[in-house]
Amino acid sequence: MYNSYHWKKRIFSDTYRVYSLNQQTGELRNRTFSASADGEINGKRYTFRTKGFFKQQTEIIDHSDHSVVGKITFNSWMTKAYITINGREYTWKYQNIWNTRWTISGHGNGDIKYKGTSTGGQIETSTDDDLLLLTGLYVTNYYRQTTLLVLVAVFVPIIAASG
Repeated sequence: MYNSYHWKKRIFSDTYRVYSLNQQTGELRNRTFSASADGEINGKRYTFRTKGFFKQQTEIIDHSDHSVVGKITFNSWMTKAYITINGREYTWKYQNIWNTRWTISGHGNGDIKYKGTSTGGQIETSTDDDLLLLTGLYVTNYYRQTTLLVLVAVFVPIIAASG
């Protein structure tokens, strides 16, 4: 059985809102250019805390008992991420060259399929793992911010030198 969700984000907002049947069921509030984000889905709250510089990893912390329930390891090419939640391993990856479709798969309990732009999209899932669904949005946001930082680092010196 597939469950459908959709998400929205305003163009300059730092918050993704997740909806099911037109009711908000969750949100991911990213702190722009920060090493952490807070998420909530179906009443459960989590913090995503990124550590490291060149080889970054993100810990997923459950607010109810402050325990680490998962981690995300990013690859250098920003095309995949490896997620471990409660001992189960998953792979997050883009499905097209425009980075408008991505999936989370693994552990034999179905895929989560995402499609969208920087301001909204759809999610289809055959799993009831709410944290995994929220983690898919976190990884996408992480890669979008990283891409933006790289573009700024490359183009600001070029613009400054030509002026």
